Amino acid sequence: MTIEQSTQLADLDGLIWQDNGQCVLTGKALELYLRLDALFTQWAASCAAEAWKLPTFISARELARLDYFHSFPHLVTMPVTLACGDANLKLFTEGQPITQDGVLQLTELSPVKDVLTPATCYHFYIAHQGKSLAAPKYLTACGNCFRRETHYLPLQRQWNFNMREIVCIGSSDEVTRFLDSWKVRLQQFFADANLDVLFENATDPFFNPSRNPKYLMQKLDPVKNEMVFRNHLAIGSINFHRSYFGEAFAIMRDGEDACSGCVAFGMERWMYALLVTFGLSIPEFPKLKDEAQI
Repeated sequence: MTIEQSTQLADLDGLIWQDNGQCVLTGKALELYLRLDALFTQWAASCAAEAWKLPTFISARELARLDYFHSFPHLVTMPVTLACGDANLKLFTEGQPITQDGVLQLTELSPVKDVLTPATCYHFYIAHQGKSLAAPKYLTACGNCFRRETHYLPLQRQWNFNMREIVCIGSSDEVTRFLDSWKVRLQQFFADANLDVLFENATDPFFNPSRNPKYLMQKLDPVKNEMVFRNHLAIGSINFHRSYFGEAFAIMRDGEDACSGCVAFGMERWMYALLVTFGLSIPEFPKLKDEAQI
């Protein structure tokens, strides 16, 4: 039985959905998640991508180099803390800390200098800032990401989700070859797995796009290719950043601003695509040659 024939995704063994846009995975659902990430990790190893473990917070000062807060203010999630000081903490505890509707009644806050990570790959460019690369860098990590949305749906649209990325930082030719090879590989994978996924040109969800020059540039010269499942859900993307991050973080390759590109996999959305295609029983989606060693 497919999800479309089932009454609700909550029927899935091991998926606990929370209305705040998060899900808990255990049992069969967690097995599927781990199986998917093992596959993506194996793919990353095939191009000698160096594995990283990344933090949840990212510096607001560093994100500002990318004009992030003008481009995506509607997506930002920030960790906040109460300002230190006995008087402020006493005011919070002696008042009504939380309303019946579950809203915290905050008193004075400490300065907010960090953001919850919106995309895994940003950490890589920050870590390589000011460096001159003697060879292309291939990197991978699965990041815990946060993007505020107008509404949430289990596995499809979540405030807190996981993103596995495989990144190349190098010359324009090196990055272009990397991305082209991944598109061919993924197209073959989708065909072998009988997954209804096609690549489509896309733009990032800019705030007020009609006034954002980066939106117009992406419309005129697309650099974002999304993997779209059944014509409605992007489960991943292939992105060519040109020298944008290289310039922003002074990363050099062969005496020029480095270029970069990434292949991004939305973990929960891939789960959704597999479950819709192969059924709630988790199962037995096809054993493919890429998965033989898992």
